[in-house]
Amino acid sequence: MNYPDRLRALLAKPGLVVMPAVWDGLTAKLAAAAGFQTAFLSGSCVAASRLGGPDLDLISFGEMFDSFNMVHAAAPQTLVLADGDHGYGNAMNVQRTVRAYGRAGAAAVLIEDKITPRALTAAGKPCLSRDEARMKIRAAVEAAKESGILVLARTDCRPTQGIDEAVARIEMYVKEGADILFLDSPADDGEIRRAVAAAGGKPSFAVLSPGAPRATPSQKEAAALGFKIGTYPTGMLSPAAAGMKAGLAALIAGGAEAASAMPPPELRATLGYADYDAAAKPFIVPA
Repeated sequence: MNYPDRLRALLAKPGLVVMPAVWDGLTAKLAAAAGFQTAFLSGSCVAASRLGGPDLDLISFGEMFDSFNMVHAAAPQTLVLADGDHGYGNAMNVQRTVRAYGRAGAAAVLIEDKITPRALTAAGKPCLSRDEARMKIRAAVEAAKESGILVLARTDCRPTQGIDEAVARIEMYVKEGADILFLDSPADDGEIRRAVAAAGGKPSFAVLSPGAPRATPSQKEAAALGFKIGTYPTGMLSPAAAGMKAGLAALIAGGAEAASAMPPPELRATLGYADYDAAAKPFIVPA
């Protein structure tokens, strides 16, 4: 069973699929070791790790695809949902993005309806016209036939065009053949219920990390509202940044490591030194 089919089978089971956000080999390996079958290759996390900056459409397709390959190599059994952003251009760029992720082993890819390039401001998410957005999703669904990769269609138009337009777009994406639907920035439970209903029984995806101006239900509440997938872009990123700051503070204070640091044997085990030795042993030339 290939990666997309495995994800379809998982989504057919009852319960909320909790999908941690990853951005490199270590985060993917840790998530898999913790027992997660799926992971979201998050554009915001890749931007943070590669640029040390915010998620404002500065990351390129090449950088995201390189990050996917790191994630996939470190956790080859993980079902990865790749953040395809706006497809990095027009409908033909969308097709290239979808095909590349499908061939490389992604289980699903996200395509959104934001305008690119974005206006030179961090505020707002202006979106394409409805017809242009339709053609991007149509192009994605057509390209996905090659590998079977699932298409997650995301609309960002709620803050700028209102919930009625956002719901209409979800209904449109369902008709175009999208596999998973995503309303960004719902204001409350009522809007969430409308979006889930508009998905017509197809899985609905949600960002459940706190801190942004959107409804962020708990896992139990999200499942009750009808969400099928919940991702947490800051779930590992925020503690990781806090841990690195703690380590730097310990060095400034004259110490060697923060109180929260892993003991050296645990760190070596996490990184797989023993696994390397076991794999290398058959190739050692006798003295």
